[in-house]
Amino acid sequence: MSVNVKQAEAFEFSPENLKWTKSQLAKYPENRAASCVLPFLHKAQEQNHGWVSIPIMEYIADMLDMPYIRVHEVASFYSMYNLKPVGKHVIEVCTTTPCWLRGSDAVEKACKDELGIGFGETTADGEYTLLEVECAGACVNAPVIAYKEEYYEDLNDESTRKFIQDLKAGNKVNPGPQDGRFRSCPGGGPTTLKDTAPAGASFGTDRGGDK
Repeated sequence: MSVNVKQAEAFEFSPENLKWTKSQLAKYPENRAASCVLPFLHKAQEQNHGWVSIPIMEYIADMLDMPYIRVHEVASFYSMYNLKPVGKHVIEVCTTTPCWLRGSDAVEKACKDELGIGFGETTADGEYTLLEVECAGACVNAPVIAYKEEYYEDLNDESTRKFIQDLKAGNKVNPGPQDGRFRSCPGGGPTTLKDTAPAGASFGTDRGGDK
C-alpha cells in the first residue's frame, strides 16, 4: 500500500476539529491539559484516515505541553491507535483467551482466507486492514470482531465469511450477535423467570397497602 508522504510529514487539526479541541480543554484545569491526550489522538487519527503519524504525536505534544515520548507511549500502548497507514476498512479480531476458547481461530482463518492477508497487513488495493487485538471486553459474546466502532459477536467460520463478503459487496452489515442471540442473553433463551406477571399485578412504589 502506498503512503502519502506529504500527509505523513505534516499535520494540523482542521478548523472544525481545532474548535472541538478547545471545548475538550475547557473540561480540565489548566495544569491538566495532558488529560486530553486520548481524545486528541482519537480525533487526529479520525482526521488522518485512520492512523497516527509521528508529526501528529509531535503536534499533540506541543498542544498539550507534553514531552513527545509521553504521547508516543500512549499511542503505542493502546491498540485503538494505528501507527502506520491502514485501509478504508479496518477489521479487528480479538484473540484473547475467552475468544480463543470460543473459536477465534476459525474467525481468524476465515478473515485471512477471505481477505488474502495476515494480521497487520493491508490488501493491495488499500481497502482492508486486518488487525489482531487484545481483549475487546465483550467476552460473553465471544468470539468478536470490531469494525467501525461496532462489535460483531458470536461469530463462527460461516458468519465471519458472510460478514466480509457483505462488506466487499457493499451490503449492510448489522452489528451485535451473528447467531440470532438477543444481545447477551443466554444462547438457548431464558431459563428462569419465564412466567409473565399475573393480570392486574402492580409493581408501584406504594407499599402501604401490601397484602
